[in-house]
Formats: sequence, structure tokens, C-alpha cells
Amino acid sequence: MADYRLAVIPGDGVGPEIAQEAMRVAEATSRTYGFGVEFDLFDWSCDRYLERGEMMPDDALDTLQGFDAIFLGCIGDAAKVPDHISLQALLRIRKGFDQYVNLRPIKLYPGVATPITTATPESLDILVVRENTEGEYSGVGGVFKEGTPDAFALQTGVFTRKGCERVIRYAFDQARARAKLGTAEVVGRVTNCTKSNALNYSMVFWDGVFDEVAASYPDIETDMALVDALTMWLVKNPDYYDVVVASNLFGDIITDLGAMLQGGMGFAAGGNINPEGAFPSMFEPIHGSAPKYTGQGRVNPVASIEATRMMLDHLGETDAAAGLERAVAATMAAGEVRTRDIGGTNTTEEVGRAIAERLLAS
Repeated sequence: MADYRLAVIPGDGVGPEIAQEAMRVAEATSRTYGFGVEFDLFDWSCDRYLERGEMMPDDALDTLQGFDAIFLGCIGDAAKVPDHISLQALLRIRKGFDQYVNLRPIKLYPGVATPITTATPESLDILVVRENTEGEYSGVGGVFKEGTPDAFALQTGVFTRKGCERVIRYAFDQARARAKLGTAEVVGRVTNCTKSNALNYSMVFWDGVFDEVAASYPDIETDMALVDALTMWLVKNPDYYDVVVASNLFGDIITDLGAMLQGGMGFAAGGNINPEGAFPSMFEPIHGSAPKYTGQGRVNPVASIEATRMMLDHLGETDAAAGLERAVAATMAAGEVRTRDIGGTNTTEEVGRAIAERLLAS
């Protein structure tokens, strides 16, 4: 019997290709470190929507509840289904399983080029903690008097004390665990990404909760940055940042910038975390489904493999996760296999196999 049952939702576009490499590497890691994994695949996608009128069945959450974790490939293909419809599948899992933390590590592997010259493997080690279930993406509002000259839309952000407090506290706990600053008095730093100069209700409220939480972490240094300025400072001084905590919208924006710091979307992965373990957490590359590359083997699988590493770490297989990270770093540093996004000619499968083989040989 497997130690871990993993639900795999390959999704749309290149999703099945990168999901295959994620499973390949998870299997290689499990063999190397002595635990078992079992995969169940689900065809929840835009193609399913076209066939059945639903991205996933009504009982999808009941089905997923029985798994230890979820791997999601990519959701969305606007040529088939409008994005605001296909995205509901992702949001339904995030909100239904109270995955209130979106976790985005931003690191640069040796041998990987980045367009941001201030980012180096030595200087870039940032963890973005993004609120994942409310805020600006709460889905509250509507379009009124549509089709008339007086038409207007309201999109209401919802910021609850509980929602703000728990994600901010998680960020402080992560800073304490990372101990990036490592001095006797101050072990880490949490930067509050805000916009309270303009958003005089929601972000002022958020800032107040941040200050309340910070008071109970005297060993953690705090910092505040307006989101527009932060996009500049992340490029100028990436080495300064440790943990950044942000609302749903702002976290979404700055993590795409983070992907460029670490060499491109092909290296960027995220976890949708329910820290209490009441529900399974979900892990995914953040690069999207790239429908135009479907079936071409062009997409970099490292983001999906990094998502696998995060999943193993979350499941408590910390040695295996560290071993997988070393295998990816060594493969990238060697430069013998590279997909086109980083100047190579190798396929998605060839890169995935190279990492798996390095793991098995370790």
C-alpha cells in the first residue's frame, strides 16, 4: 500500500506533459528515499466542459478529500472556454479546501540565466506568502444596467480579521523557521506588501492586523512596502527580502515578477496550502497552460518538478524534498539538458528524465 495517495489533475494545454514529468520525478524520489506514491488522474479540464458543461463534477471536493495532496497541471484554454469560467475550478478547490495560503518560493538555480542582473543564486531567496481565499478575488459584486450608457461594475474586496490574521501569522512562522537573517536577536524579516495610502479601508485594516501579529514576534524584523514600490525594490535589491506577505491581488502580481527574477515562468511553482491539514493542499506550476505549445514537448518541466518538491516537503518528506532540489540544481548547473526557454533544444520529457535519473543515481 502506498504511503501517499496523490490526486493528479493534468488539466489543459501542456498540463498533461508537465504532469507526466512531475509523476516521473515523484516516483524516482519515492524509490530513492524509501516511500510509496500512488497517483489517481482526473480529466477535469476545458475539454470536459465542452463535453459535459462542467469543468469538474459536483462531488469533486468529496473525491479529492481522500487524497494526501493534489498536483494540478494547468487550467484554462480561452479558445475553448472563457477564462472566467475555467478558473472557477481552481478557485473552487482553493476556497472549498480553505487553502488560504498561496506559497511561492523565489530562488535561482545555478546555471540558469535571469534577465535581472541583481539576482544571483546567492542573493535570491525570497518566500512570498499570498492570501488565497478572500481579498480582491472574493467574487463579490456585479455588473449593473449592462448595455446602457449608465452601466457600471462593482468588484468588492473582502478582508476579514480571521483571513488577514491567519495568513500574516503564517508568514511570521515561516520567517522564524527559515531563520534567514540568523542573528541571535533577529532571525528573519517579514515585509508587509500593502497599498494603504490609496486603499484607505481594506489595506489600512490589513496593516493594522499586520502590526498586531508582529507584536508577538519580537525576533522577527518587520518592513512595509507599497506594492508599486516593491516591484521596483525586488529588482533593485532582491537580497534584502526574506518573507513577503501580501493580499490575493498584490501577491498574484509580485510573484510573476518573482518568476522573472528566478529565470522565467518555467521555474516558478506554487502551493495552495491548508496549514492545519484539515483538507489536502494543492501544488502547481504557475506558468499556465500555453495551448499553442500543446504536444510539442517544448515546455520547461522544472516548475512542475519544483511543485512536486514543495508537495513532498509539505507531506513531511523533508529529506526527499531536499534531495530533489539538489538533483534539479545539479542538472541545471551541468547545462547538458535544457528546454528552449533557457537556450536549449531538449524536450520536456528529456529534462524530466535527466532529473529523475540523477535522483536514482544519488
